[in-house]
Amino acid sequence: MSYLRPHRLEDALDWLAAESPLVMAGCTDIYPLHQTPSLDGPLLDITGLDELRGITAVEGWRRFGAATSWTDILRADLPAAYNGLKAAAREIGGVQIQASGTIGGNLCTASPAGDSIPCLMTLNAAIELASRRGARRLPLNEFLTGPRQTACAPDELVTAVYVPSDAEMGVGGFEKLGARRYLVISIAMTAARLSIADGRIGDAAISVGACAPVAVRLTELEAGLRGMACDMAGDFIRDSRSGIMAALSPIDDVRGTAGYRRDAAAEIVARLVERLCGEFG
Repeated sequence: MSYLRPHRLEDALDWLAAESPLVMAGCTDIYPLHQTPSLDGPLLDITGLDELRGITAVEGWRRFGAATSWTDILRADLPAAYNGLKAAAREIGGVQIQASGTIGGNLCTASPAGDSIPCLMTLNAAIELASRRGARRLPLNEFLTGPRQTACAPDELVTAVYVPSDAEMGVGGFEKLGARRYLVISIAMTAARLSIADGRIGDAAISVGACAPVAVRLTELEAGLRGMACDMAGDFIRDSRSGIMAALSPIDDVRGTAGYRRDAAAEIVARLVERLCGEFG
């Protein structure tokens, strides 16, 4: 077995192109997915790459280094639009997992039940990928191509998540339905970001996770909510239940049936929007 823990991104990309190693950061998903006592083959440990850590503001964007931990995000001074992402971070395992797990790793695992993904969709996040060939950015919905599948090429490394400044308006929220309160994989989840003024919703971004191969933005519902009085939003969403359910394509599994997931998702969307309107409207 070969192992490399570089301190320069260039060295990491060179080795990635030459060896096609397994990329490691927090390793909170790697061991459960492999279910083996040890990891074989070349291993690229990116925890020594300081440039992949931290949260910074750059030219109209907020940059989250791919190796930034959930604890780092929870402790960061971020606008209220990130309240949903912070709430999701608190749901990602226990405090030990939050200290080790990374935002980039959660995205690369590409689980349909990845808690951060609906939140990042409401923030219009873009994913930066780097290789020896150069760097590129993809919108999150293009980066995620299916369950456990991404658009990351074998020689590419996810280096950062970017959120545009215009997506930092308003307040974010997150709701998750599971078999218990904590330390559980979602049956359904939703994230929302609302801009509210004078008792009305100015803008809305809503996404549902664990109910399709990848998280889904509810664009038709968002359009209907814009300009609506806050005290009408919950009833409007429940009246739009059939449209929400039609936008989802969940599966039956041990956590719940597809029908239950559709019903639950529509209800928790309504509850989340009602809560945000009640608190900030």
